[in-house]
Amino acid sequence: MEAIWLRSYQEGIPTTIDPDQYSDMNAFFAEVLTKYKELPAYTNMGKVITYAELDAYSKAFAAYLQHEFKIKKGDRFAIMLPNIIQYPIALLGALRAGATVVNINPLYTAKEVEFLLQDAEPVVVLILENFAHTLQEAIKTASVPNIMITRIADVFSGLKYCLVDSIVKYVKRMVPKWQIKNVHWYKEVLNKGATLQYQAPQMNSSDLAFLQYTGGTTGRAKGAMLTHRNMIANILQGGTWISEMAVAGKEIVVTPLPLYHIFSLTANCFIMLSFGALNVLITNPRDTKSFIKDLKKFPFTIITGVNTLFNLLLNQDEFAKVDFSAIKLVLGSGMAVQKAVADRWQAITGTPIIEAYGLTEASPAVCVNPLSLKRYNGTVGLPICSTEVSVRDENGNELNVDDVGELWIRGPQVMQGYWQNETDTAKALTDDGWLRSGDIVSIDKEGFIHVVDRLKDMIIVSGFNVYPNEIEDVIATHPGVSEVAVIGVSDPVAGEIVKAFVVRRDIKLSSEDLRQFCAEKLTAYKVPKQVEFREELPKSNVGKILRRALR
Repeated sequence: MEAIWLRSYQEGIPTTIDPDQYSDMNAFFAEVLTKYKELPAYTNMGKVITYAELDAYSKAFAAYLQHEFKIKKGDRFAIMLPNIIQYPIALLGALRAGATVVNINPLYTAKEVEFLLQDAEPVVVLILENFAHTLQEAIKTASVPNIMITRIADVFSGLKYCLVDSIVKYVKRMVPKWQIKNVHWYKEVLNKGATLQYQAPQMNSSDLAFLQYTGGTTGRAKGAMLTHRNMIANILQGGTWISEMAVAGKEIVVTPLPLYHIFSLTANCFIMLSFGALNVLITNPRDTKSFIKDLKKFPFTIITGVNTLFNLLLNQDEFAKVDFSAIKLVLGSGMAVQKAVADRWQAITGTPIIEAYGLTEASPAVCVNPLSLKRYNGTVGLPICSTEVSVRDENGNELNVDDVGELWIRGPQVMQGYWQNETDTAKALTDDGWLRSGDIVSIDKEGFIHVVDRLKDMIIVSGFNVYPNEIEDVIATHPGVSEVAVIGVSDPVAGEIVKAFVVRRDIKLSSEDLRQFCAEKLTAYKVPKQVEFREELPKSNVGKILRRALR
């Protein structure tokens, strides 16, 4: 397909980037941490660290890994932390030591952790003490040579350390009992590491920076192999896209999505690092009272999120009292942003949600809407610099403008394959470098990409293709609906029928009310034949509604 999207680029945005601008991520860190050394880098729970401190702490962390654990290039280092300041320090420290980082959701069950440890075989695991009991179970069958533990209070010292630690353990009772031998404590790691000599390893752009696991919600998790060049490419692609808006050293970004998730990792952690932004880490966005308190405290200019997070905030009366005057960019990705949510958000904040699209296998950014967008447009935007896209049918034939098919992607941000998994790698990547996304899309004549749905979520009713996103968008506009998810269920006559799971805002809302509402806006075979009301819907760690769990 001709790169028709280039005609819709904002003025000043180049069509390509140089993915070899930096030899590796450590060269990138060395530049930005020095450039912005006087500025604040991260804040969480009242603690602030500067770029200079991030530089020093991460080097100390790296030195400890090199001297005490004999970490060498390519060894895996697993991180199981929520959004706390220890995360970016350990992340940069592990990469600066030459390790390949394996991000693990700290809320995973012991069984899920056990699988990842067995598959990735990390040399070290760093975990928050609150989740040590889970690791204790997982390592009964998945051996890890070195275990490092941090406490929430570890960023503090003296009386404040004792106070915070006591509240966490004895008042809030957030630390279940655990017993693991020969633990290395994070505070001691930093203190000793500061006395050791850090030696920058010889890295290549093709070395693995991350084993970023994906697909755990749809079956066996797969480790996407992302190189230093993949990550640098996506940092430059995203940074170039927002360069017309972002001002170096002046941005304050709110980070409610966990940094261990690829969207937040690249967008909030790395791209914002390149602009010298202050990153406000939100440890628990479900604690909306504390979350909104932080939003009131900082004159933030950028916030990222997913549809369910935006909806959660909009349903809090206190959110409307936040000062939104400094906002430049609200970026939504990770799942489809619903028009009903986007319209409510703009009405309250005065700022549109700019929707983007990506996937773990692409580091993750593929498409972003122009930042000049005045209103939500229902698309995921344009392919970013140095990115090719193509819409293909089930036989791999390229389709035309406005045709619906699977999105294929090619660019310097596309992964090398899945870790120790040649079968799934062959399914995902073609010999000429195309990544099959598994997403059903169309591209309009202006080059904007419209995501129809996930290929695996499509419902076939009497031979007609039905896409859950379309039905969810309609149901979400009903004033009595808070959240909705749609799946297909088997039917002896139609093959499949549509079923909707709904969390009500209005308890009086009935299934018949909802069906009549849908019948006015949807053709008959798309109207849900079944409606089930629930108190809540199952969600992933970033708030994405899990249709598979409902199925």
